[in-house]
Amino acid sequence: MTGGAGAVLVLVSGCSGSDDGKGELASGRESTVTITPGNGAASVKPDGPIEVRASDGTLENVTVQGSKGATVTGRLSADRKQWRSDRTLVPGATYTVTAQGKSDGKQISATSRFTTLKPSKTLSVVDVTPNLKGEKVGVGMPIILRFNRAVTDKAAVERALKVTPDKPVEGAWRWVGSDQVIYRTKTYWQPHQKIRFQAALAGVNAGGGAYGTKDVDETITIGAKQITTGSISGHHMTVRRDGRKLRTIPFSAGNGQTREFTTTSGVHLLMGKENPVTMVSPGRKPGDPGYYKTVVNYGVRFSNSGEYTHSMPSTVGVQGSANVSHGCLNLSPSNAKWYYDIMQRGDVLKLTGSDREVEPDNGWSYWQMPWSKWKKGSALS
Repeated sequence: MTGGAGAVLVLVSGCSGSDDGKGELASGRESTVTITPGNGAASVKPDGPIEVRASDGTLENVTVQGSKGATVTGRLSADRKQWRSDRTLVPGATYTVTAQGKSDGKQISATSRFTTLKPSKTLSVVDVTPNLKGEKVGVGMPIILRFNRAVTDKAAVERALKVTPDKPVEGAWRWVGSDQVIYRTKTYWQPHQKIRFQAALAGVNAGGGAYGTKDVDETITIGAKQITTGSISGHHMTVRRDGRKLRTIPFSAGNGQTREFTTTSGVHLLMGKENPVTMVSPGRKPGDPGYYKTVVNYGVRFSNSGEYTHSMPSTVGVQGSANVSHGCLNLSPSNAKWYYDIMQRGDVLKLTGSDREVEPDNGWSYWQMPWSKWKKGSALS
């Protein structure tokens, strides 16, 4: 049951006694504090509110203690006669609500103890990216959430998500699947700041009988503004940090003989690094024409279609003048190591000069999508 009848307790002094558990003022007026869900209620829906009302007099203090999970706070009405919780409750938990007030100068109080529903299906966040301890990320970095199951009520879940940067900027969530949602800003994050990400999911009805079980609270650190711009046809890229030029690097990009051997143009984000990394021709087996398997050093990934910057000593002679790779950006060993060492996940790599545009869903190339279209992917748009 949901405990529709509230717990009632009464004026504890200055009243005539009665056997029904209620009290009466000297003037004959009854004064009660009512709490919903009522005392002893079980299987209370976690997404329902706690309500406290004073029928005569005013409320002074309401506290909610739970056996596990999120702290529950609430709002008191202007006339101090009503209090209502402002968040959902943890499923499968026990709560004790204590309310205190005054009526005609006398103390009134009430207590209710109840338990919430333990659902058969639960929703939780199984991954937050970025999430590496001590990591600083680039100004293009999205926040990527993956859930343990498909979300039926995306709007309810999205309303529980909050992003609070030290330096505010407009942003929006976009659902890219039934179990994944991504936050991107309209413009790049300001560098050198912290962002707080909160998901008040405990007790949220995610639809299909599933309830959120646990809140998430993460702090993301934005590092320097590192932007790399490069021309595929010009065979060079320039790296800037916080607006200051650090280095111009010659490279050899994809030879363009096939689409897969053409380096993509567009706004990419650096996704991670590997040293060494094994490069294998996509869709080809040993013995097939065009098959290759090469181990390279200082690889920095910038798409999911196998594009990296990496060391390639054998092409140093044409780096800066010709494109001979299978789609990656070949760098000299020293330049590849330097780029590998300074990179941050979420750094921007903007390439121009090829006829193959990177797709917005290829890696983290979300900046390829116009902001107006990105926002339409929100369940609240």
